[in-house]
Amino acid sequence: MRFACIDVGSNTTRLLVADTVPGGLQDVLNERAFTLIGRSLGYSGRIPPEKLEETAAVVAAQAERARELGADRIRAVATAAIRRAENARELVDAIEREAGLPLEVLQGVDEARLAFHGAARASGVLGRLAVIDVGGGSTEIAIGTAGGSVMQVESIPVGSSVLAEQHLASDPPSAAELEALRDAVGGAFAHFEPPAVDHAVAVGGSASSLLHLAGTELGPTELARALDALCAEPAEVLGARVALDPIRVRLLPAGVLVLAELARRLHQPLRICKGGLREGVIMAMMGRPE
Repeated sequence: MRFACIDVGSNTTRLLVADTVPGGLQDVLNERAFTLIGRSLGYSGRIPPEKLEETAAVVAAQAERARELGADRIRAVATAAIRRAENARELVDAIEREAGLPLEVLQGVDEARLAFHGAARASGVLGRLAVIDVGGGSTEIAIGTAGGSVMQVESIPVGSSVLAEQHLASDPPSAAELEALRDAVGGAFAHFEPPAVDHAVAVGGSASSLLHLAGTELGPTELARALDALCAEPAEVLGARVALDPIRVRLLPAGVLVLAELARRLHQPLRICKGGLREGVIMAMMGRPE
């Protein structure tokens, strides 16, 4: 069968269309649009009318592409920015009206579990596994066995977009801004005391974008090198050089520091993993555990 998941996140709205194959999923289409809902909330905590219309139109177009590709089932989910928006119901209604789909606003712990199941299968490892998903508006952490049993989940309302908006005004970031950002990240995760794990993987936009700057394994050296690169030149210049959207480049220093803090606390480098939330949603539609 062919399935599709549309993930309405704090920074991007993403579509994954995939076929079921023995042992997992095979991608048919993977695309994204920067809808930046988290940034649009501002001080009001409400999604502006024009952003409601824009996001609903993006989801409608993605749903149409999934249908054209023959998706038998489509599920749309939303994460942190929509969880905290005062008028989240308006976005749900707009998407149902424009795309003909219900939008399910996931709770943070459910998002973490789904990301774990999507990553655990893709990781191909054995033993105790930590899955880290640094989003725009929150960070999800799930720890369990690579076979699929989840032992611990955390959803912390701190993500790359939230941190960048609060602490990074300069392009590239200044040393003082980075120091304030490090302090904020340390405080946000001060309570997180994970059990020992055999492996740790990172999923989501921050992690996948670092493939261009750090390679597939994110240890202290690789993350420090990526941060140096992000702070050495303006986002437009670096983005053009390494094929990253400048919007993503502006957010990445915050994502890097979150990943570095969690790698330090897990005592493991983080391997970038292809699977994640969208894959977990599709596995749930297939009848696999959530």
